[in-house]
Amino acid sequence: MKILVTPTSIRKAQNSDLIARLESICDEIVYNPHTRPLRADELPDLLTGCEGYVAGLDFVTAEVIRACPELKVISRYGTGLDRVDLAAAKDAGILVTNTPGANSTAVAELAMGLILSLARRIPSLDRSTRSGGWVHSNGLEISGGTLGIVGLGAIGKKLATMAHGFGMTVLAYDPYGDPEYATRHDLALVQFDKLLAESHVISLHLPLTDSTRHMIGSEQFHLMKDSVLLVNTSRGGLIDETAAIAAIRAGAVGGIGLDAFEEEPPAAHHELFAFDNVVVTPHTGAHTTEATRRMAEMAIDNLIDGLTSGSPSSLSSV
Repeated sequence: MKILVTPTSIRKAQNSDLIARLESICDEIVYNPHTRPLRADELPDLLTGCEGYVAGLDFVTAEVIRACPELKVISRYGTGLDRVDLAAAKDAGILVTNTPGANSTAVAELAMGLILSLARRIPSLDRSTRSGGWVHSNGLEISGGTLGIVGLGAIGKKLATMAHGFGMTVLAYDPYGDPEYATRHDLALVQFDKLLAESHVISLHLPLTDSTRHMIGSEQFHLMKDSVLLVNTSRGGLIDETAAIAAIRAGAVGGIGLDAFEEEPPAAHHELFAFDNVVVTPHTGAHTTEATRRMAEMAIDNLIDGLTSGSPSSLSSV
């Protein structure tokens, strides 16, 4: 049996026991030859003859799936499935799994870090101080403010708990939100437009689908407070970056924190990079020692279970 493993962090020394588990069930493991997610045109050659595939943020299109008739299981190392053509996988009889909840603490902590970085202008003040400046710049206190969480899944719930610790009021928009959960945890489930209009900070935590693509565009920016801080640690396509650039230029938002971009990696001279009130990170929300270990364990468990019994614990559905 042959297996493709593309997330580069799985090969760290801390996961040697997990790699050994994979080696015990297969004859060959193929690894990602690059240090980035793979494009669709790069995958068929690497997947040739593979029955199992531990996938990072690779673009697993219908064409890739049709080119790999021996593939039986795609085990996503992470939660998002927007880069896997689930319908094509289902038609081909391929099991697709993911690792829900494994990185929720890590992503929520990065979201809070971006919020604090924007509120207190930490990155720009760091750059100024290192270059000899001694700027006294007024930031914002998040205590007493309102956090709007879009998507109340595992990550959104973690962030809500953190925000309460900072003395924030929490609003949430989620069409599938649980009112009883919200009441128990001092959250207010509200309509999307109300959240946009009343929040001092907005954080996005939901998958990229046809219905969520560009859910933050020009119209939504106009509804927000001029001083709003907007953070996205989910998928870049949730925000229309052209509209975001226009909003920043017009002073219509206080700052934007991005861990995800419409195109990844973004261009080196992306227009958003020119603004001091934009803080960016390289889609690193899930990358803590603890989270990558949990994701690796779940992804490899799912792959082995899928290949041996056909019953992985985190089976996706279309």
